[in-house]
Amino acid sequence: MTSPDSTERFSSRVADYVRYRPGYPAALMDWLHGPMAVATSALVADIGAGTGISSRQFLAAGHPLVAVEPNAAMRTAAEHWLAPQYPHFSAVDGRAEATGLADTSVDLVSAAQAFHWFDTVAVRAEWQRILRPGGLALIYWNSRLLDASPFLVGYEQLLLDYGTDYTAVAERYQDDDTMQAWFGSGLRGMVQLPNVQHLDLDALSGRLLSSSYAPQPGHPRHAPMLAALQDLFTAHAVDGQVAFEYRTRAFLGTLD
Repeated sequence: MTSPDSTERFSSRVADYVRYRPGYPAALMDWLHGPMAVATSALVADIGAGTGISSRQFLAAGHPLVAVEPNAAMRTAAEHWLAPQYPHFSAVDGRAEATGLADTSVDLVSAAQAFHWFDTVAVRAEWQRILRPGGLALIYWNSRLLDASPFLVGYEQLLLDYGTDYTAVAERYQDDDTMQAWFGSGLRGMVQLPNVQHLDLDALSGRLLSSSYAPQPGHPRHAPMLAALQDLFTAHAVDGQVAFEYRTRAFLGTLD
């Protein structure tokens, strides 16, 4: 089951999360609606929706959507951001393994960056329950490229040097073989797409502090970490920005 710690560890980071976490490439929706033939009318349950970064792309494409998020601060941020713009958006207090949604009530379950926190056995049963016959699950996340540039190599070392539990969190992400096994014969498609953020120093600092393993003010590693980040930025910035590169990995299939 999703632990209480995993649902609350971002509560103090909501503002940075909203402003500085990356979105997902437009090509993801192109893949979903094109080769994967998912209709834009499909009702989406966005599980672990957080502040709504993942939800917005579906809403903008025309999907009705219910965001399932247990963290009250993040859920409120999503509601304030998205409800005024999208009449087909709603949000509920629920967990990945206990969404509170009705049986056979959604067409597509979506889980983005939060998937690595879930109990992958329990969520499979819960998502089978809420999906309509023929419904699909889309699981995707941004994987930061660790060695694509000298800046990214240095950033990885900074996390190893100053992060509180960085290694434990990083090791939670599933690899492609694990995801293929999780879907089994139901896997319909998988894709990897490039994604990048161009960040100035303030945005880079906010991006770092949005991470649950970044020490916060008052922690003895906080100030040294930010000093090291400024040195790293100074060494690698081009025209006042660094490129924060990702690979968006996505998996789509049924859960029969």
